[in-house]
Amino acid sequence: MKIKVGTRGSKLSRIQTEKFLEELKAARPNVDFEISIIKTLGDTEGTKPLFAIDSQGIFEKEIDQALVNGEVDFAVSSLKDVPTVETGETVVAAVPKRASPCDVLISKDGVAFSALRKGAVIGTGSLRRLAQVKNLRPDLDVKPIRGNVDTRIQKVKKGEVDGVIVAEAGLERMGLQNQITERFPLDVFPSAPGQGALAVVTRNGDQEMAKLLEVIEHPPTRAEVTAERSLMFNLGGGCRVPIGAVGKADGDTLSLLGVMFTLDGQSKIEAAAKGCLGDAESLGRTVADSLVELGAKEIETKWREKYGPW
Repeated sequence: MKIKVGTRGSKLSRIQTEKFLEELKAARPNVDFEISIIKTLGDTEGTKPLFAIDSQGIFEKEIDQALVNGEVDFAVSSLKDVPTVETGETVVAAVPKRASPCDVLISKDGVAFSALRKGAVIGTGSLRRLAQVKNLRPDLDVKPIRGNVDTRIQKVKKGEVDGVIVAEAGLERMGLQNQITERFPLDVFPSAPGQGALAVVTRNGDQEMAKLLEVIEHPPTRAEVTAERSLMFNLGGGCRVPIGAVGKADGDTLSLLGVMFTLDGQSKIEAAAKGCLGDAESLGRTVADSLVELGAKEIETKWREKYGPW
């Protein structure tokens, strides 16, 4: 049996897909997997900051279309890149065990975040990270950057920026943990919904692929990311309305923290709730409702007025 697997062409996408397929192959030794590289809008628009690209699902639309057309049998993506609004034609069929959801700092000469000089330049392509940096260190200068992990690390080494903030999971998957200067605690620097997790996407209703993939489903991770994505969905968030969301499964208990920062980063609102693993969707709604009561819609309006309507 041969299965075609879609993924983006970035080095990280290829590596994480290959690692995932190694695990799946161990459980399904009679299946052959062939990787098919799919170029997405997010790859071709390689210079603009992500929030400046006037489209949603910039890393997923072409992949979903390849699935719908039958060009690939399933696709492996970073879950945080998968839109929370489903088309009905594709579905997240499996979520493997999550890697670290944390953000990390890579700085020139290994200088800690608190010790960076006033006016030091931090590179990031994320509005959430921009707002979080401004909240913690309003004296720093945040510069939008693009590029793969290697490119961002080189910008630090060449002195183009004093530091960059990236996802720890990507560094782990690429074997670059030794580049990390500092890991940010999730209660101080909450990550993006779904960060660190992979999404294995299939055509909706493809029972054969669902059966094939069920061996790598990790229920605690599924509960965490479902709560985080429910929070984002119910707030109408996205890359232009940055939301920090941290779900944590502990046995049968699931907790969720949600955070929104004001446009200038000077203040934030946050809310939290606890429930059972099976309450993930409703937990996201509960935390979203609490944030709305604290002024989330007003904060969201300011972000959209500056960066766009979605």
